[in-house]
Amino acid sequence: MRIALVSDAWAPQVNGVVRTLETTVRTLRRRGHIVETVTPDAYRTVACPSYPEIRLALAGRRAIGRRLDLFAPDALHIATEGPLGWAARAWALAEGMPFTTSFHTRFPDYVAMRTRLPAEWFWPVVRRFHGPAAATMVATPTLAAELAENGIGPTMPWSRGVDLALFTPEGATLDTLARPLQHSGFRRSTARGFSNPMLLYVGRVAVEKSIDAFLAADVPGTKVVVGDGPARAMLTARFPDTVFLGPLTGEPLAAAYRTADAFVFPSRTDTFGLVMIEALASGTPVAALPVPGPLDIIGRDGHGPAARSPAPIGVLDMDLAIAIRRALLLDRAPCAVEGRHYGWDACTDQFLAALRPKNGSAFARAA
Repeated sequence: MRIALVSDAWAPQVNGVVRTLETTVRTLRRRGHIVETVTPDAYRTVACPSYPEIRLALAGRRAIGRRLDLFAPDALHIATEGPLGWAARAWALAEGMPFTTSFHTRFPDYVAMRTRLPAEWFWPVVRRFHGPAAATMVATPTLAAELAENGIGPTMPWSRGVDLALFTPEGATLDTLARPLQHSGFRRSTARGFSNPMLLYVGRVAVEKSIDAFLAADVPGTKVVVGDGPARAMLTARFPDTVFLGPLTGEPLAAAYRTADAFVFPSRTDTFGLVMIEALASGTPVAALPVPGPLDIIGRDGHGPAARSPAPIGVLDMDLAIAIRRALLLDRAPCAVEGRHYGWDACTDQFLAALRPKNGSAFARAA
């Protein structure tokens, strides 16, 4: 199948959305599908306001339309609600081409946190974007229900996966990778020694991730942050005892997960939380809030989706310090077993099942 995938989120951005899309494209190509990616790296870009590391493509409907006309896709998936997404949407509607979308980011919540305006003010734009889609792909049943409440649907499941060859309990730790890492923050921390336990956060360092709730939690040990973003300078100044390692990928990232005694996920706004399943696959229990994302992965009782894990894999509590302290008491082995449920092949099967090829059935809905 000839599949066009349009996304405003792409390398060099480092986040769960980009990892999901890049891995899906690689898996599709390995299976013999022809995939055309329409992404910002092919166009002039400008910095996104308040997100300078995110580049927005300066390309409109005409330029994107020419690209899609030349490729002549059998199926079109629009992954993001940015400039490229809107341009591809306009082309598809003009051509009568069915398309699917996916919901990766709660933009109404993110914009509300920055503007202090009600999130409800921004949902109409999101509804308009996804409205003509044959289906909107979502990572969890909780998210599907939330979108339905906001007038977005129908939805189709598209879960997330883990590189199970990379994220395992066995392998290098941060101590053994100290020299190759060459991070000044890491060198300082190892020089004085980590005070156990080690508590880890991985992800964008931005206000909507509520990292300050983690760093302010009254718990013992060393708090380590992996990632970068606009809030890093502010958090570094506020929490000088925290070790900020910057962005890590590949084996150094896997080593960070393995080294941690608990993984802390303080966000209230994520649609899934890919980093949580990477931590689990590495054998690290999770401490988080009982909100969408953690509820779908860790489960309200800490035993995973539908309580499928016989032993707890994490702790959810509105008091993050309580969740952290209890997570530190958990056995690592059940976490690794639970993480093995998240393979990319099953996720790619869901993605293909949700597509609406132009020669197949499509939902006819107005723009």
